[in-house]
Amino acid sequence: MTTASIAAINLDSADPRALATFWAGLLDGEIAFETPDYCAVRAGSLILGSVRIEGFEPATGSSFGGSRQIHLDITVDDLDSAEVEALALGATKDPHQPAPESHRVMRDSAGHPFCIRR
Repeated sequence: MTTASIAAINLDSADPRALATFWAGLLDGEIAFETPDYCAVRAGSLILGSVRIEGFEPATGSSFGGSRQIHLDITVDDLDSAEVEALALGATKDPHQPAPESHRVMRDSAGHPFCIRR
């Protein structure tokens, strides 16, 4: 079998630049490539892209029901500080928080669910 690895993860959005700016800030990365329809964030060895989709609609329902589209888990040293930083960058906190002592369910600036966890 050929060895395979993930080259990038791409997220749909209405505004690629805004979403890339959010993730660059949260992951301490940088926007490495940009066109009007696509932005790529480099954060260490991860490439996280944002692709313009006409008529984009955010995921529906809570992070544990409805359309999730994608769900990323981000490891952090301090949950409270990471939550404050994510909110300042434009994230929202999901109303469903099943285990807030170990992880916080958030949504990025385009509405994709993600968790910050210890």
